[in-house]
Amino acid sequence: MIKPFTTKALLKELFLDQLISSVEAKRIHANLADAASPNQHPLVAIARSLPSHVKTGDKLSLDDLGEWLANRCGLPYYHIDPLNIDIGSVTRVIAAQYAKQNGLLAVKDTPHSVTLAVKDPVDLGWRDSLAGLLRKDIEVVFANPTEIDRYINEFYSVAKSISQSSLNDDDAGNSLQQNLEQLVELGQRGQLDAEDHHIVQVVDWLLQYAFEQRASDIHLEPRKERGEIRFRIDGVLHYAYQVPSNVLLAITGRLKTLARMDISERRRPLDGRLKTRTPDGKEIELRLSTVPTAMGEKMVMRIFDPEVLQRGFVELGLTDRELDLWRRLTTNTHGIILVTGPTGSGKTTTLYSTLRDLADSEVNVCTIEDPIEMVEPSFNQIQVHDAIDLSFSSGVRALLRQDPDIIMIGEIRDIATAEMAIQAALTGHLVLSTLHTNDSPSSITRMLELGVPAYLINATVLGVMAQRLVRTLCPHCKTSSSIDPDIWSEFCQLSDITQTNVMQADGCVECRQTGYLGRVGLYEMMEMTDGLKKMVAPDCDLQTLRRQSQKDGLLTLRHSGAKKVADGLTTMEEVLRVTPLIT
Repeated sequence: MIKPFTTKALLKELFLDQLISSVEAKRIHANLADAASPNQHPLVAIARSLPSHVKTGDKLSLDDLGEWLANRCGLPYYHIDPLNIDIGSVTRVIAAQYAKQNGLLAVKDTPHSVTLAVKDPVDLGWRDSLAGLLRKDIEVVFANPTEIDRYINEFYSVAKSISQSSLNDDDAGNSLQQNLEQLVELGQRGQLDAEDHHIVQVVDWLLQYAFEQRASDIHLEPRKERGEIRFRIDGVLHYAYQVPSNVLLAITGRLKTLARMDISERRRPLDGRLKTRTPDGKEIELRLSTVPTAMGEKMVMRIFDPEVLQRGFVELGLTDRELDLWRRLTTNTHGIILVTGPTGSGKTTTLYSTLRDLADSEVNVCTIEDPIEMVEPSFNQIQVHDAIDLSFSSGVRALLRQDPDIIMIGEIRDIATAEMAIQAALTGHLVLSTLHTNDSPSSITRMLELGVPAYLINATVLGVMAQRLVRTLCPHCKTSSSIDPDIWSEFCQLSDITQTNVMQADGCVECRQTGYLGRVGLYEMMEMTDGLKKMVAPDCDLQTLRRQSQKDGLLTLRHSGAKKVADGLTTMEEVLRVTPLIT
């Protein structure tokens, strides 16, 4: 046991464990004595003063020192993940003032026990008395002291800004009160104002929290007895927080006000957008969408990071072969190029990145979108507006009189839009658009089903790219692995890809114990070759198109996924989750 819990005692133990030399320990102690701060945690002070490690050349981080200290004190080291903590529940365990004075943060609360993260792993004299007061067993863990200070402020600040004041006494025992702390009154007579400073604080925290967690979408969902807030991170939804229904209503109202939406209209779907900034000052745009549900108004906010559109094609996941083919297709002066895949597969990112690459002072790039995903200064963007009969087809018709070189159509949904896209291509324009199909060959049959004649497809369509997004393995915790040869052969669908660098990840603090961090694209590129054009007919068979396209060089989405598994970027399970099984 390290006593007393001081910088001098910690430096001595670090020296005994051969983590620092005696000279370094004396120098650090002297420097800290000269510039001592009574409120600075000893471990934090040492971490900021440590030189690079003599053996590895790397500086020991605060987390490295935290794990060492926890081990010396016989405690688990806990990485605080806000998305895995029920903030409303844990802030009811101990008062904010007590938490600040003693450096304690409840991270888990069950009917029989409480887990407390501590800043001081040595002095635990409060443990028995607090256990008696709470009438629960107390499990103590050690955590990063700076994170404890930060989340004490954040958690209690948010909890104080949330109230159940609109609930009557009969509701006092329901599940809402079990999940949220009732501390302050918001508004009078149970009425919450979207401009109330508490609601403003909660909305600000919610947005910054989502940015910090790398969320792509924020879901505000009304339920029968509460409101739920969820984040989509790397394509998967995670619970973030639960609030009383009246608080969720006020949060939604605040966001609608910021997005200049009609706050009084809750009976029909609405769309809006707003701009804000991340903690580091980066501008972020959000697209808001509301729909009326049986339990109230549901809102989803799509977060658009401008940096995503500035990524190169290699960062998006295209191989050299795929990129060469894509550039060959997009450098044509006329024709149609289709990008296909389900919602959320990265089609818009691919199109925007392509248009940014093509846009220069010599070309006129125009888009017709529903909605405009992100405002881009180098494009001329038009928003579909059905109320004034501005549809995709009428928008393209108007754009043809605007001397365009490149036209991007958000989606080909009907025969009218398809016909206008074909007319644009036939009159010397490059058209890029999207479809919702499982793979590239299916786009041809979908166009035929819409009513486009086969000869016009052959005359205009240059190629189709199908795509998906898969989560990538966390680079901080992935390790070498292997897959059973028989399973691998079936997974690769008889391709000749070998298991060169298959990896797996067990999870770490960087990836929130999921094993995945970030996403990358899988691509299936189909060029309209002469052999494929011969197969396109009103009664053509999809399987025939697939066989011919593969004969002409098409590599399937599964092949692209297998290649990324072999390269150690993702896992077989992740590829199987998102790619269609094509027989």
